Amino acid sequence: GLISTFFVGGQSAAMSPANFVTRPIRWLQAISKFKAHISGGPNFAYAHCCEKITDEMCDGLDLSSWQVAFNGAEPIRHDILERFSKKFAPYGFRHEAHYPCYGMAETTLIVTGGNPEVSPVVEYFDAEELAHHRVKSVQPDNENVKCMIGCGGLLLDEQVAIVDPEKLHALEDDEIGEIWVRSESVGQGYWQKETETRDTFHAELVDQPGVSWLRTGDLGFMHNGELFVTGRLKDMIIVRGVNRYPQDIEATTEECHRKIRAGGSAAFAVDHWDREQLVIVAEVDRSKDADWDSIIQEIRSAVITLHDLPPDEIILVRGGSIPKTSSGKVQRHACRNKYMDDDMLV
Repeated sequence: GLISTFFVGGQSAAMSPANFVTRPIRWLQAISKFKAHISGGPNFAYAHCCEKITDEMCDGLDLSSWQVAFNGAEPIRHDILERFSKKFAPYGFRHEAHYPCYGMAETTLIVTGGNPEVSPVVEYFDAEELAHHRVKSVQPDNENVKCMIGCGGLLLDEQVAIVDPEKLHALEDDEIGEIWVRSESVGQGYWQKETETRDTFHAELVDQPGVSWLRTGDLGFMHNGELFVTGRLKDMIIVRGVNRYPQDIEATTEECHRKIRAGGSAAFAVDHWDREQLVIVAEVDRSKDADWDSIIQEIRSAVITLHDLPPDEIILVRGGSIPKTSSGKVQRHACRNKYMDDDMLV
């Protein structure tokens, strides 16, 4: 972001993530003060603003200069975009400014993005079919519907392939597989990590020997020219023969109660007593009058109802306990390791 400013001859203002998390109005005040055109963050940043910013805090706020509100690094939720637009429309924010995108550090960030002048692309799919890696479009009022936000189409000279992660051949549109990327923006590898570099940056399709692709580890599919991301390849939860994406369970968890932090939950499977078990860890805002048992029961009931999968253990932890990347992605494997080492901060 800083280098881009020099490249185009523009201006930028930087803010510590800690300053945003402790008082999210600071982000919007900075956009208002500097008349910023471009700013953004992960989905949880927009949810955090909706939850923590009051109308009184918005006095004098002007977001009319904000043209591109990019959103990436974690699953993008349609309801959060709608809530953010509704809450901040009185202060000049336009829904069309939302810019869902997909990228990662290994590709020097962005891979796909949409048109910054139109509203995000919203599509509706059968949730049960998605859990079995199949794509089926449905109507918005379907009882088993899952609303998904498109992450845009290909940019510049990017190549994206949806690949069968085991057979290593490219799949067609509306087929779910691992997202592979080929572009001059892809990095050369990981510093002094030859094995990881070879496995990640030099993957080959069976019908394209000698042509290197980047394996992202993300699952997704192409639909009508848009990339839709469904989850992480290694994070799929398989319990009692039921496949579920952890992001869906985490979204359900965070909607259960106002004390559960946005972007502050992790769902993963562990092997106990010769079978896989579902564990959910959720960050909560501390208070003396909270009824923690009822919150746990609400989470359990919601997950069973919506995902037909009873959690074997639900752990409520203080804020900042769940490991995340610098861009805000929940590190489920690191969280699972902390759980297995009995190192969760309750």
